[in-house]
Amino acid sequence: MVDDEAVDHAGGETVDQVRIRSARRRGRSEERRCGWCRRVLPEQGSVGRPRQYCGQACRQRAYEQRNATTKAGLSGDVVLVTRAELDGLQDRLYQLRCALEDVQTLLTERPTKAELERSLADLVRSTGRLDRLWVSERAG
Repeated sequence: MVDDEAVDHAGGETVDQVRIRSARRRGRSEERRCGWCRRVLPEQGSVGRPRQYCGQACRQRAYEQRNATTKAGLSGDVVLVTRAELDGLQDRLYQLRCALEDVQTLLTERPTKAELERSLADLVRSTGRLDRLWVSERAG
């Protein structure tokens, strides 16, 4: 579980609030997601505070998680994952590292177009699997 409501101790803002502020500074609108389930939030007008959760159930679950981490004496930026989730992430990172090394090695040689395409396709495939980790909705 990732606590996206982790507070930046220096500024007292949540991680999502910092992301929103920095996206506004860059002049581009970033796709906003629920702070609990990570579903995409609907577009909002320019009036009022930006929405952080898609509904009351998600707001309640985030509150319960923050409350439990506080009672356990953990800081708000602690991330808890199961051993299986950690192993899966490490496997995906290893695949990405191998794909990058293959491309780097290939670039030092005189690769054929087919070899380069195959290595780049492997790299894109590895990157795509990692990218999906961050946009998936939370179960339950």
